[in-house]
Amino acid sequence: MINPEIKITIIDDRILSDNWYILRKITYDKTTPDDHTVRQVREVYDRGNGATILLYNKEQQTVILTRQFRLPTYVNGNDTGMLIEACAGLLDKDNPESAIRREAEEETGYKVNTVRKVMEAYMSPGSVTEILYFFVAEYTKEMKISEGGGLEEESESIEVLEIPYLTALNMIDTGEIKDGKTIMLLQYAQLHKSI
Repeated sequence: MINPEIKITIIDDRILSDNWYILRKITYDKTTPDDHTVRQVREVYDRGNGATILLYNKEQQTVILTRQFRLPTYVNGNDTGMLIEACAGLLDKDNPESAIRREAEEETGYKVNTVRKVMEAYMSPGSVTEILYFFVAEYTKEMKISEGGGLEEESESIEVLEIPYLTALNMIDTGEIKDGKTIMLLQYAQLHKSI
């Protein structure tokens, strides 16, 4: 909630691009309690809200993660563009729980029915509107109904990784895991002794 003593007035809201998602340029006035007004201009990227999940197996002490090419990381210094991540996807007008069950099945091949929401967070609030809903779920070998890998019509090429939990935690320290949502979920599991 905005500090009730700060007043925001939208002056202009212009769409710069709606090619993939929506990039807007917003001009607004921010008035402080002492009646000082500052005009600011910001770009805001709206790609919709998303969900992510950490699949874990307590008995085996393992987690399911994915590896796929991510262009933004490639253009920002990741030599291969490959990123190890927790399964995730956009809500696409579903509720977060339904969306993450769908994404888990599409990306990992595991059909999980029982998921538990553990938090929600803005991941890049300085420029992106997305709220990400975080879930955890236990998995077993019996839940694997396909090879996963994503949807061909979305040109997804996702490698499914089953990794010992302690190895995954160590991969944060070595820099092999650099994805924020994945780090948050692995650390959540460590703090709450989920695995």
